[in-house]
Amino acid sequence: MRIIAHVSDLHFGRELPAVAAGLVADLQAAQPSLVVVSGDFTQRARRVEFAAARDFLARLPTPQLLVPGNHDVPLFDVARRFLTPLARYHTYIHAETDPTYCDDELLVIGLNTARSFTWKNGRLSVAQIRALDGRLREGGDRIKIVVTHHPFLPPPGEKTGIALVGRATRAVEVLGAGRVDLLLAGHLHHGYAGDIRTQYPTSRRAMVAVQAGTAISCRLRHGELNAYNLIRIDGGELTIEVREWNGVGFLPIRRTVYDRDTHGWHSRTGVDPGTLK
Repeated sequence: MRIIAHVSDLHFGRELPAVAAGLVADLQAAQPSLVVVSGDFTQRARRVEFAAARDFLARLPTPQLLVPGNHDVPLFDVARRFLTPLARYHTYIHAETDPTYCDDELLVIGLNTARSFTWKNGRLSVAQIRALDGRLREGGDRIKIVVTHHPFLPPPGEKTGIALVGRATRAVEVLGAGRVDLLLAGHLHHGYAGDIRTQYPTSRRAMVAVQAGTAISCRLRHGELNAYNLIRIDGGELTIEVREWNGVGFLPIRRTVYDRDTHGWHSRTGVDPGTLK
């Protein structure tokens, strides 16, 4: 069994210290196999914010897989934005922006979707998609997970008005052919999960897209509180547990269970993904 903590949108510079301390305690207690952070470590890509994010990451369990978000690219410093957009990210957080984690059961691939030429939206390059194809082929029968900051799947019931990651349709073809299981992302500060085929009906594989809310920042949206996902993979069973801050600690508020067959992952019939409060 593998346990993955999926954390996103820390936004140091707008963080809530008590929530940050609570997340550290919760993750130390959970002892996940891997901590994934899907972008936006900072609010405005300032040195002091990156330094705070670095120190925070040092308190979390390892190993970790990290990808940048659009807020990790300078907004107002135009020269740095276009000439060295992720220089501070490389200095303080990680040298790689498309990292890989691999063990006997997992292959987790991170892809940078943050771009200098867009303020908020993100995209994958053609070169990234080509490289992804090769990386997935080397994964064998491992559980395969791809991590981006920008989402592949809109929130339930929303088909328009949500900017999905650029070149998503092309990427989904490669993801399906590579037998990817999970897509982890953030950006929207809105936690949800769903079958990728609701957005890409031509996909032959049922991949689960999992979105995380904002873990520790005050930038709350959609009426949600601070939260992160604890994902358990045990053979052919996948459990996604949303853990939400209640003012004292993080507690589970929602669990969804998926079962795997030859075509991918399917929500278990009769499982209520609603509140556990």
